[in-house]
Amino acid sequence: MSELIGAPGTTAAAPEAAEGRTGSGAAMLHIDRVRFGYPGRRVLDEVSLRVRPGELVALVGLNGCGKSTLLRLAAGVLRPESGRVLVDGADMTRVSRRDAARRVALLHQSAPAVPGLTVRQMVRQGRYAARGPLGMLRVGDDAVTVRAMRDVGVEGWADRPVEALSGGERQRVRLALALAQDTPVLLLDEPTTYLDLRHQLEVLQLAARLREERRLTVLMVLHDLGLAARFAERLVALRDGRVAAQGPPERVVTPELLREVFGVEGRVGRDPEHGWPICYPDKPTY
Repeated sequence: MSELIGAPGTTAAAPEAAEGRTGSGAAMLHIDRVRFGYPGRRVLDEVSLRVRPGELVALVGLNGCGKSTLLRLAAGVLRPESGRVLVDGADMTRVSRRDAARRVALLHQSAPAVPGLTVRQMVRQGRYAARGPLGMLRVGDDAVTVRAMRDVGVEGWADRPVEALSGGERQRVRLALALAQDTPVLLLDEPTTYLDLRHQLEVLQLAARLREERRLTVLMVLHDLGLAARFAERLVALRDGRVAAQGPPERVVTPELLREVFGVEGRVGRDPEHGWPICYPDKPTY
């Protein structure tokens, strides 16, 4: 199997601004020996990983292995039973929810469209952590909201109701909402769910471009191992609540990984032009 997670490490915390980030650099996300479970069920057991500043990492594995739970822990939505989640050295269990939302933005798997809510109004909600309840009463969009809509190409839809958009269009709006938080760390939980192939590529290419332009640290959950291998610099495979393997896609994606993590017999080839791994699953293991 591939290289296992190394020893933990942290960096100093960066200051935050009232209306937006002042720092131009990305942040280190460090998950250190985290354990979490529900009554009668252990979900994560001593999971450790580090996402370097500006890195794009994909979490892969079967349903129920703890990927989405790990993202919610990283965002400060859940608290670990033991271990720590650090963003540039700041312990996410010791900061307020509003401060956590200034550091990490989480794009959930799906969210129902609120009837009557326009694209502009939805994206503005991402500014709550920075502007606060009184700031949200101000008329007009701030510069961060405008930039978020422009960066994902939805500024032309600003006054359209979200419920009238297609699935791919809604996902772009939700990505703009996450970007409006103006955080150094972006967490994407299955951003391609329910999207057709064209819109899957569109959303992932958009995420990769924004990561480069904004110097974001990105951790995303993907079900499609082929897309994960194509877009991520590093893969982290979870199995039964533990890290089974991690490393560059060309080292991690192997027939052994397919068998031990995904429960299928299969073959792995290489894209002839770009070299990323391509999986050919044959049959489930029994």
